[in-house]
Amino acid sequence: MGIFEKLYTILILIAVALGLILGQVSNIAMHADKIIMPLLIIMLYVTFLQIPIKDIKNSFFNRKFTIISVTMNFVLTPLLAWMLAAIFLGDNYALWIGFIMLIVTPCTDWYIIFTSIAKGNIALSTSILPLNLLLQLLLLPLYLFIFSGTVGVVDFQLVMESIILVLIIPFVLAFFTRHYLMRNRKERLIEKWSSLPIFFLCLAIVAIFASQGSLLLSNLNLLVKLTIPIVVFFFINFIIGRMVGRLFHFKSENTVSLNFTTLARNSPVALAIALTAFPHEPLIALVLIIGPLIELPLLSFISYLILFIDRKKRIPI
Repeated sequence: MGIFEKLYTILILIAVALGLILGQVSNIAMHADKIIMPLLIIMLYVTFLQIPIKDIKNSFFNRKFTIISVTMNFVLTPLLAWMLAAIFLGDNYALWIGFIMLIVTPCTDWYIIFTSIAKGNIALSTSILPLNLLLQLLLLPLYLFIFSGTVGVVDFQLVMESIILVLIIPFVLAFFTRHYLMRNRKERLIEKWSSLPIFFLCLAIVAIFASQGSLLLSNLNLLVKLTIPIVVFFFINFIIGRMVGRLFHFKSENTVSLNFTTLARNSPVALAIALTAFPHEPLIALVLIIGPLIELPLLSFISYLILFIDRKKRIPI
């Protein structure tokens, strides 16, 4: 592991703190959100460079992993989100809806980074990305209708833009770079660039918290209230993922992929939809802003925990 991998938990916390500090400068706060998506695109581009295309193609045929991860993300997780929201946030409608929107949208970007650090199957994780993206945007109106009676909130232009920006552009650029530009120096350059995804992830985190820092700091009490149900969700889902991996005899790296595919959440996309669906409920958007502040340290901790567990006892192949 390089220096970035060894210190990534500390770097993430520093990025959060730096973002909150920079967010107090009005000019920075006003424009920080404009660089979030470019940074995530670069992050994924460098990540995709490290993935042999043939492995991604082969992973599409892993039907067992696809069926299990989709079932966990889009059947089990919404039920768990509803239960936790009813227990911990039932007295606050805005927090209740915001929490559900956060939990029912699987991540489509930084989960790949944590999968890589925890020695998971990156190709397998990447193969499920487009399906997760499409299903969450198609099913979110159904979840909102069930939980709040709101319909017609998904902008399908946003769907296409998300697919193009988050998946197609970095993937195509990585493919052409790897196969037509790198040539004989491919493996050497990829090894040197292995830490760059974490670097760009940290920059994106700085931008996220710089753009929304003032709103967060004025509602810090919500951070405490949301921490418990989010931590409980991560704990339950992590245990279920490990048990499912053992039950279906997944390789260790595939269980790691299942864990992060079903743990990490897609707060940026959920936030964009929340601003469209609930323009007069700023607390719903605030939940989706606070979510990564709790989620990222949890993902970091889980990465270390998985490395420790798998070092002691490998899951049967």
